Amino acid sequence: MRSTKDSPQGSDSTIADVAAAVGVSIRTVSRVLNQSPKVNAETRERVQKAIAALNFRPSMRARAFAMGRSFLIGMVHNDRNALVLDAVQRGIVGEAGRRGYELVVHPTPMDAAASVEDVLQFVRRSRTDGLVVLPPVSGIAGLPEALAREHIPAVALSALPITGYADVILSPEREAAAQVAHYLLELGHRRIAMVGGPANAISAQERRAGFVEALAAAGVTLLDEAEGDYGFQSGLAAAERFLSLPTAPTAIFAANDVMAAGVLKCAGIKGIAVPQSLSVVGFDGSLLSHVVSPALTTIWRPFGDMARIATQQLIDRIEGQAVTAELPPPLRLVEAESSGPAPA
Repeated sequence: MRSTKDSPQGSDSTIADVAAAVGVSIRTVSRVLNQSPKVNAETRERVQKAIAALNFRPSMRARAFAMGRSFLIGMVHNDRNALVLDAVQRGIVGEAGRRGYELVVHPTPMDAAASVEDVLQFVRRSRTDGLVVLPPVSGIAGLPEALAREHIPAVALSALPITGYADVILSPEREAAAQVAHYLLELGHRRIAMVGGPANAISAQERRAGFVEALAAAGVTLLDEAEGDYGFQSGLAAAERFLSLPTAPTAIFAANDVMAAGVLKCAGIKGIAVPQSLSVVGFDGSLLSHVVSPALTTIWRPFGDMARIATQQLIDRIEGQAVTAELPPPLRLVEAESSGPAPA
């Protein structure tokens, strides 16, 4: 067998070297590399040992050409929250890398017609084998149908079921927002305000509906509410308005952690003690919830697990395997330092 001393880090080893070392054809080695069931267990083991001994690194380009694939997974999004995107990308990359795929990330506009064409052009340029589609892009009308017409496998993340995608990984955000309402009511809060997300975003609609419906069931209506854009400044501006009311709220629910950080900033500027005089709750459970002071009570969303499962299911479909049946962990409220009993 050829010594790896003659091929530093296996860089000079070829598929022909592996085949010669084992005494099989190049086609057989290729089948082992591509996990074909047409190779018996004894031969497969011998080939795998030779690959390890020679430190052979198969060419991704050659593998892709042979199989008619790019071994690229695309992720399309319209999310400026870097903390959320980081968690999602880590989840995708971990699973994709394990199965021999790379990730290509593409931001797309939210105008329906422009977005659909933009995503299709991205797939044609990059030749991705399939897509993981994040909200709010996943909710754009016509996108799943356009991808299906182009025979592009796509798995979506969404707060609601969406028809047309191969699979949809659901994040039940209405129920999670209801958890926040029940939690604040149990703490004795009745003067409650909310900073919502963009009115056209499914996630914002679901979070508002869950929160308001749970309050209404207890006979409580919002003291005030404002539409935010999931950005820090919109949370700051909403809190400025709420906390300037003649009768200010004792609790504010912000529909994501970034806007909740804006609420905390406003409270600090105004000298309002959190949580003694004001409770603040966010949504996402991102790293930000741990680094702000006081630490933020929030709804934890399992971004990484959702992304990993979406990637599993996408690659299963690309490779014609049985689709992995796994559900992500449930969303849950994580209590921290920013919330407490309503002031007397």
